[in-house]
Amino acid sequence: MKLAICQDNTFSFNCLGDDHALASPKKFKRKKDGTKTRGEIIHGDDSESENESKGKKLDDVRDLPLGHIDYSSYRSVFRNHPYLLHIWSNLPPPRAPQQINQPAALKIKLLPFQREGVKWMVDQEDTLFNGGILADEMGMGKTLQTIALMLVNHMRPTLVICPTVALLQWKAEIEAATDALSVFVFHGDERDKLVAKDRSIIKEELDKYDVLLTTYGVVETAYRREYHGYRRKGQLHHEKSPLHSVNWYRIVLDEAHYIKDRMTNSFRAMFSLNTQKTWMLTGTPLHNRLGELYALIRMTKSDPFSMYFCHSSPCSSLDWTFRGSKYCYKCGVKSILHFNYWNMHILKPIQNYPIDSVESRQGFKKLNKLLDNVMLRRTKIERADDMGLPPRVIVTRRDKFSPEEEDLYVSLFSDYQREFETYAHHGTVLNNYANLFELITRMRLAANHPDLLRLKLNPNEKLGASSSDTLVCSLCNEEAEDPVLAKCRHVFCRVDAQMYVNGAPDSSTLRCPVCFALFDIDLTQAEMAKPKAPRISGGGGGGGSTTLYRRSIVNRIDMAHWKSSTKIEALVEELSQHRQGNANIKSIVFSQFVNFLDLIQWRLNRAGFSVCRLDGRMSPQQRNAVIQTFMTHPEYTVFLVSLKAGGVALNLTEASHVYLADCWWNPSVEVQAMDRIHRMGQYRPIKVTRIIIENSIESRIIALQVKKQLLVSSTIGRDKKSLNHLSSQDMQFLFTS
Repeated sequence: MKLAICQDNTFSFNCLGDDHALASPKKFKRKKDGTKTRGEIIHGDDSESENESKGKKLDDVRDLPLGHIDYSSYRSVFRNHPYLLHIWSNLPPPRAPQQINQPAALKIKLLPFQREGVKWMVDQEDTLFNGGILADEMGMGKTLQTIALMLVNHMRPTLVICPTVALLQWKAEIEAATDALSVFVFHGDERDKLVAKDRSIIKEELDKYDVLLTTYGVVETAYRREYHGYRRKGQLHHEKSPLHSVNWYRIVLDEAHYIKDRMTNSFRAMFSLNTQKTWMLTGTPLHNRLGELYALIRMTKSDPFSMYFCHSSPCSSLDWTFRGSKYCYKCGVKSILHFNYWNMHILKPIQNYPIDSVESRQGFKKLNKLLDNVMLRRTKIERADDMGLPPRVIVTRRDKFSPEEEDLYVSLFSDYQREFETYAHHGTVLNNYANLFELITRMRLAANHPDLLRLKLNPNEKLGASSSDTLVCSLCNEEAEDPVLAKCRHVFCRVDAQMYVNGAPDSSTLRCPVCFALFDIDLTQAEMAKPKAPRISGGGGGGGSTTLYRRSIVNRIDMAHWKSSTKIEALVEELSQHRQGNANIKSIVFSQFVNFLDLIQWRLNRAGFSVCRLDGRMSPQQRNAVIQTFMTHPEYTVFLVSLKAGGVALNLTEASHVYLADCWWNPSVEVQAMDRIHRMGQYRPIKVTRIIIENSIESRIIALQVKKQLLVSSTIGRDKKSLNHLSSQDMQFLFTS
């Protein structure tokens, strides 16, 4: 599978990757003002003349660096780094697929394409990359293939780093797949107990296990406390990171797109681990920028693709060696005479030249050749015969507001529409993105249930200014799930903050929705420590499914006189029909709003359903317990899941029905939810039901989804940004009656 620029200027893994995917080459030159005109190719100020370049074949420069560097500088690069001259020609062609024998210690039978994947991984550990990127689509068994790799090449120890929600699922899958791997979970109480011991004892303890499981947040925190320190009683302390003290044989980054920004502390924490082999598992290796793909390639620490080089000396380094100085501390040469290999050969040719230029074409050829050597990606469609997945049907149920709900919504929409028209009249729509984002959120809440608008937690105080026992998201105004802290000290759900940033027309000028300071937030930071919120019984059915937090909306309104909503009753009707047809059918209900899940849970309990619940307020142990309850107890037929906590890294194949209780303009959120059940191990036909309210913001969002999908169908790359992004035209569409 090749990555290319299609005719619509989008990156794609589905377009042709050869010359035929691009228009015929044109030549451009840069004028003094930096613009380009037709003519000769100019790499710098002292470039070849047009006559000198005539007749030069592309093959003559196939292995030369590209970018804004004059031709004479190539000679110095190859003189100081002679092995770079033939790097691209020495890269082998893609290996023909071969199947490995089923590992004797693996209890689960591998499918043919999985045996091919394991064979590729085993061979890949002996290449110059010492690992690579397994980029199969979600639900194709990347975890199982990685476990098989650990058994075939049984060298220890292996460190697996994953999102919190997947931590205990990894443990369960390893234990279900084999008895030959010992596992330790380095998280929570177990981590605290171990860290409290003597350093020598910690290493001895870790050496006892084949596999150690932990999270991105734990690794980042350990790195930060060692390299940056932490303050206690006014003094700066440094704590040695036990994870960075171990020489790992192999590290595995699950959902590796979590480190797609190589400038973040989270990436540096992973990059600083000592390891011989490195694996990245992700179904989405590329979102918006080629730099995100490079972050994964750089993690392999491969020479030369992860390296920096000097033009004037044999100096090369994995790190940018100019911290606080304009001279390299290794060779003493100025930074301007150093270059990053990826930037020179791939990024600059693709970004700085027209897509049909020789430079851009050559950049893409090199990128695809590199990906052939470092990444394996298969799709469900390609391997449908192997997987034998059941059919999936997606339907949309449309209901109308009750008269009372419609009166409230129409009044609300009229006020918000006038506010939008005022911004539009003054040409300040994009300047008021933060406020408009909140108005859209409030209309989405109104479509779910009017009570969600009437009671709001207070996010207007900065962290530490309130004695509240709750961290409140400043966007959704609910108790924050997977909370992160902005520089202005306001708290957000991580997913809400990501959507807020992605949707902004210009993230560089984005403002905090509360204090209107510039919105500066590290979305890869470790999860904030949450206060322990007391939990009380919500009444109703048995088990732990009825436990609600004290700040739940159910405990703050008069439920004795509570009235349900159109959407909740539509969901109850759907679930009741399934129960009448087959009492054992299991369903998952996704929502982005935990208070809405509280109301749904209360109503379903009254309707006689046994309900499980997963949201971001739960510890990994609680999440694992509730997942196991749903998967193994037939009486629990409904699983309420917050998209912010359970949209990724979950395997819930016991369910065959999915209900999407609210919608977003980026359809990839819904696709992730569907993939929780449409994956390996699923044998039942799948039905996905969107429940939307007609003549509301939801019907507009669905129409906007279709509009955006038509523009960017079947692509991975720049188009994803347009899926997330809300333009002024999109805003106009949403606020027009």
